[in-house]
Amino acid sequence: MRIASVAAAILLWQLLTANHVRFWLRFDTLPTVTEIASTFTKRIAVQEYWLDLGQSLIRILTGFALAAVVGVVTGILLGRSDTFANVFGPLTELARPIPAIAIVPVAILLFPSDEAGIVFITFLAAFFPIMVSTRHAVRALPTIWEDSVRTLGGNRWDVLVRVVLPGILPGVFGGLSVGIGVAWICVISAEMISGRLGVGYRTWQAYTVLAYPEVFVGIITIGILGFTTSAAVELLGRRVTRWLPRGEENAR
Repeated sequence: MRIASVAAAILLWQLLTANHVRFWLRFDTLPTVTEIASTFTKRIAVQEYWLDLGQSLIRILTGFALAAVVGVVTGILLGRSDTFANVFGPLTELARPIPAIAIVPVAILLFPSDEAGIVFITFLAAFFPIMVSTRHAVRALPTIWEDSVRTLGGNRWDVLVRVVLPGILPGVFGGLSVGIGVAWICVISAEMISGRLGVGYRTWQAYTVLAYPEVFVGIITIGILGFTTSAAVELLGRRVTRWLPRGEENAR
């Protein structure tokens, strides 16, 4: 059914564009599926396409990896330490509503290279969903779990390793799944504004010269990359948390 739904959408696109349908939406101005497929075949045969793809992947993976580490640590500290929450909590709440893409001009001024600025924007985009999900997961842990460990003679480290980290894994991976999607949005936007290589940069360049089939090649590439990385995060999450009752029921 999933394959059929995608095939139906592609077929509908072809019918609307090939027949130059104009009914409020102007499908007659858009390239057909066959034109996009032909352009896509030509693009993947060029080294430039793979350089752009690799550059975008390096940026997204670097920024996302940093955000995963810093976001989880910050979320745990905000959920476990009143002092840390009082000092840094207001700062994170003030910065959280600001769209990461709005920080692009600041990143250009702050960092010595555009590359570092784009990675920073990617980091910032993924950081807040991960941090917030981790913080909520920590605060939602039943206190009886910690009390049980302490009753059996456990210290703070035992509570962290045996209660906090395993208990927050579902929430953490929920934040990671959201974070990777937001990170893709922002890295592509940052590449369009200040990049020199990358899928976003190349897509915007194609738009400026009115090469619309190449624009859709970029859009499709972004969709495939986003789907693949999100699926990888979700698969890892299921693997890591398969000890949960829900994971066992799905496995059966």
